[in-house]
Amino acid sequence: MAVKSLGSPFGSETRTRVFVVLQLVGSSFQHELARLLDCAPSVVRKALAGLERDGLVTGRLVGRTRSDVLNPRHFARKELEAFLSRMAEADTELRERTAQLRRRPRRAGKPL
Repeated sequence: MAVKSLGSPFGSETRTRVFVVLQLVGSSFQHELARLLDCAPSVVRKALAGLERDGLVTGRLVGRTRSDVLNPRHFARKELEAFLSRMAEADTELRERTAQLRRRPRRAGKPL
């Protein structure tokens, strides 16, 4: 069962799925989220802007790349994390995609 069949408690299906993925991976950037969700980066950018406007997500620059995370100062962070974890349980495909995500850089000089 996919998250989209559970409704869109955060305004739209894309916003909800972006929020769930951020819970699963911790922090991410727009192109990585777009790749995981199989949608255009502009759609993810719009969803992140709405979540940030609502105070649920915060971003920071890491070099020239903007990295987004769940807002650590949100008054209901623990409850949101619990809710998002429950929503992620329903979407096995999304959990598998995020589990395969490489979280550390490749060693320099390593052959392809």
